[in-house]
Amino acid sequence: MFWMKLLKKLFKALNADVSPSEVAGGFVLGVFLGLSPTFSFHNLLIVILIIILKVNVSAAMFAALLFGLIGYAVDGLSHQLGRYLLMSAPLEGVWSFFYNTPLLALARFHNTVVLGSVVISMLLTVPLYIFGKKFIVYYRKSLKYKVEKLKIYKIVKSSRFYKIYMKVKKFKV
Repeated sequence: MFWMKLLKKLFKALNADVSPSEVAGGFVLGVFLGLSPTFSFHNLLIVILIIILKVNVSAAMFAALLFGLIGYAVDGLSHQLGRYLLMSAPLEGVWSFFYNTPLLALARFHNTVVLGSVVISMLLTVPLYIFGKKFIVYYRKSLKYKVEKLKIYKIVKSSRFYKIYMKVKKFKV
């Protein structure tokens, strides 16, 4: 039920008058949550940003879940990148400062996977934001009506499960 509700909210955001920037911004922040290990201090900061900034929460949750699954596949790359950065002689002073500063130490950048995943997320931020905005505009202009004509879309909307879900949803409100 959670996935169904999340996808419904995401499609609602894609189809509604929600700004493409809001949806893309939420998606990008969700990528940070998904790629990095769950119990990281910077994840708390990202959640606070999602609450404070005007971004789409459904897009952030969807991206966090999607990239959480992708994160397991990318952990090896995150580890290698984090290890390379931590072992880099010119950056030794930066890492010492982070480790010895109480609040910054909570960021756990001494962990190779945490550091690597944050760097990968940062590298993906601009391309995903730009692609996300363009995709949403393209989807709204061209794909929305094609998706609604797909057989699988019609099957899901006409299924008993979907009808029951819609009835249950009405009672919850």
